[in-house]
Amino acid sequence: MGKIIVFVNQKGGVGKTTSAINIGAYIAKAGKKVLLVDFDSQGNMSSGVGAKKDKPTIYELLAGQCSCGQAVKNTPVENLDAITADTDLSGAAIELVDEENREFFLKKALEPLREKYDFILIDCPPSLGILTLNGLAAADSVIVPMQCEYFALEGITLLLQTVKKVQKSINPKLIIGGIFFTMYDSRTRLAQDVVRQVQAYFKDVVFNTIIPRNIRLSEAPSHGVPICLYDPSCVGAKSYEKLAGEVIRRG
Repeated sequence: MGKIIVFVNQKGGVGKTTSAINIGAYIAKAGKKVLLVDFDSQGNMSSGVGAKKDKPTIYELLAGQCSCGQAVKNTPVENLDAITADTDLSGAAIELVDEENREFFLKKALEPLREKYDFILIDCPPSLGILTLNGLAAADSVIVPMQCEYFALEGITLLLQTVKKVQKSINPKLIIGGIFFTMYDSRTRLAQDVVRQVQAYFKDVVFNTIIPRNIRLSEAPSHGVPICLYDPSCVGAKSYEKLAGEVIRRG
């Protein structure tokens, strides 16, 4: 059975989507079958991985209007598939509020796909709303990307409180798969201090690989490909390749 990993951070602009795309791409390049699930109505993952954003999307799958096979689309990376999202998903967030067992719609939709993939990676919106709760309910583990800044420390505390509540009431098997740093600038003292504090507090939960600031990582999505196809020799690509290796080893 494939492992489902959800990428969550209620703060936007931390490199969550970029990380989900590139970790997924490098896991696929390592020979694993990977499915990316865009669960954000902005659809940035869909664009960044080069998947066609035509229907059916994750919204139609949640609504029972299509099968899993119809929702899955190919990407330019071998072994890497995607379920895309568009603005219709914002309507799902409203529609789910009054539904019974509203936290489990994504879990039910993805369950048949576990047998086909080694890893299913879910990119959630930058919030702790009903869509993110669906992601946490469906996942085996949660991975948290965080920026090296002061407010990130406050944000991760709130996020982990939410995860604990989900573990108690919705998904007792959910574990913290890991925390990693993005947009790291070794020249700033603040970045070094944040890394040190988080490593000291969370210890083995923190991944060893740190993702540096890298302009090539910012450019790749506009070309509709992961960094492994855009510039595999840049420092950002090599960092994500190492991080993907850590994710695979943690299983």
